[in-house]
Amino acid sequence: MQKGFLGFLAAVLILAFAGLAFAEECSNRGILDTMYCDNDKDLVADNAPAGECKDPSTLVFTYTPVEDPAVYQDLFADFQAHIKKVTGKDVIYYTVHSNSAQVEAMRSGRLHIAGYSTGPTGFAVNLAGYVPIAVKGDEKEFQGYNLIVIVKKDSPIQTMADLKGKKVAHTSPSSNSGNLAPRALFPAQGIVPDEDYTVVYSGKHDQSVLGVVHGDYDAAPVASDVYERMLRAGRVDEGAVRIIFTSPRFPTSSFGYSSQLCPELVEKIKEAFFSYRYTEEMKKAFDGADRFFPITYQKDWAVIRDIAEATGASYNEEGLQAMIAKEKADAEKKAKKQ
Repeated sequence: MQKGFLGFLAAVLILAFAGLAFAEECSNRGILDTMYCDNDKDLVADNAPAGECKDPSTLVFTYTPVEDPAVYQDLFADFQAHIKKVTGKDVIYYTVHSNSAQVEAMRSGRLHIAGYSTGPTGFAVNLAGYVPIAVKGDEKEFQGYNLIVIVKKDSPIQTMADLKGKKVAHTSPSSNSGNLAPRALFPAQGIVPDEDYTVVYSGKHDQSVLGVVHGDYDAAPVASDVYERMLRAGRVDEGAVRIIFTSPRFPTSSFGYSSQLCPELVEKIKEAFFSYRYTEEMKKAFDGADRFFPITYQKDWAVIRDIAEATGASYNEEGLQAMIAKEKADAEKKAKKQ
């Protein structure tokens, strides 16, 4: 009887000390998923503990599915070779076809290094333990972009007020320039998405641009850097569309790593990013950027978080599920049209 009681008491004490240890290990989580801690309060997940971190033999890398994934797989091949040289590990490219799939891939541990587009970066940080460390840039500054609103060259639409009653293509629910920023910024221009005009999700920035060119949509808010790349590539003729609105500048897609990787490996990944210089093909594709410029999520993504807050976007599980549902519904609609 006494032995049983002592055994029970020992078990209670073990659980109590384990709970105390856990509380000490995770004194702050903020709005991160329960899998992660943010003890230093920099808004991103702390490195995984030494005994729990991951040191994979092969690193998996991908870039945001904002445009044709195959183009970027080839474009980043030289950078992947550089990561291999610095880390000593093989690196493979993992193709994703949606923002939510990219977030899920890192959360599940299948993705280790990535470039997320501006809006989904917040989901990746809070739900997948993603740590952004860089943006495309040059020696002086990181590369930014503007939200622009385009209409067909011969469209009667001249001002934002003219969008009332029209069909306007947003890209996807999680996109910053393609959806969140318009919802936050347009009311000050006298126009409210979903109230003053009909929102139709195109899926991607390039599809929004081409949809305006072909007359499928009356207008579209898109990222200026995507539009400029399409011009250079000859996918859109110069003068095919007009710009009726230009926003302040936002940071472009972020690059970083999974917080679940071991600290020694993380340091090598950081070294790979900041010692690398872009190939001529990358400079051409990325508007003259020649390197990865260091940033922090806490400071440099503040404007993006403000936009998300203004639009009621939640970088949590509920928000991610809403994004997944919307992406699925949009895909089904497109499949029916084809």
